[in-house]
Order: sequence, then C-alpha cells, then structure tokens
Amino acid sequence: MANKGPAYGMSRDVQSKIEKKYDDELEDRLVEWIVAQCGSAVGRPERGRLGFQVWLKNGIVLSRLVNSLYPDGSKPVKIPDTPPTMVFKQMEQIAQFLKAAEDYGVVKTDVFQTVDLFE
Repeated sequence: MANKGPAYGMSRDVQSKIEKKYDDELEDRLVEWIVAQCGSAVGRPERGRLGFQVWLKNGIVLSRLVNSLYPDGSKPVKIPDTPPTMVFKQMEQIAQFLKAAEDYGVVKTDVFQTVDLFE
C-alpha cells in the first residue's frame, strides 16, 4: 500500500491506463460540489489525483458530506473531534460513510471499497 516501488512491465501499463482515465475537470466539479454542500470548513485538496485522494482518505470530508444530506439531530455518521491518523481508524470512518450512503439509497454496486482510497 504505502511502500510501493516503481511499476514495470504490465503493472506500469495498467497504472498508465488508470492515470489517463483520471478527469481533472470532474475533480474540480466534485470539489466545488462538496465545498458547496459542506461549507468551506472542509477545505480544498491540492490539485491532482493524489491531492484529491489524500483529502478524502481519512474519511472526515466524506462523513461531513453524507451528514450534510440529513437534518440536524439525525446525522448518521459520528465525526471525531480530531481527524484520525491511524489507518484502521481512517478505514473505519470511511466504512461508516459507505454504510450511511447505502442507507441513504446509493446502490451498493455504485460505491467504492474502503481500500480504494489506500491503493
């Protein structure tokens, strides 16, 4: 996960295809929507795939996003006072977001896996 070396051969080809599919314009639209929905307190990511990934990785922004869809008093995800720094705590926060998204009505096949933000 975190200690990957450079990719060679077929691994590099696959990684290259993934990078070519990344849409910077879609990233900008998503960031604008998340900030509009959650407020400026969520901040903004550094531009690019890695910056966007890091912004979402600890689960706090995602949790605030799903909570913003519910009225006060019925927020489905508990947000800790300080962002989690341990990987398993971050993954737990993301899992809470995914469960809340599913409960909201997002089809399970349309959501990502928790580990997708870590790979």
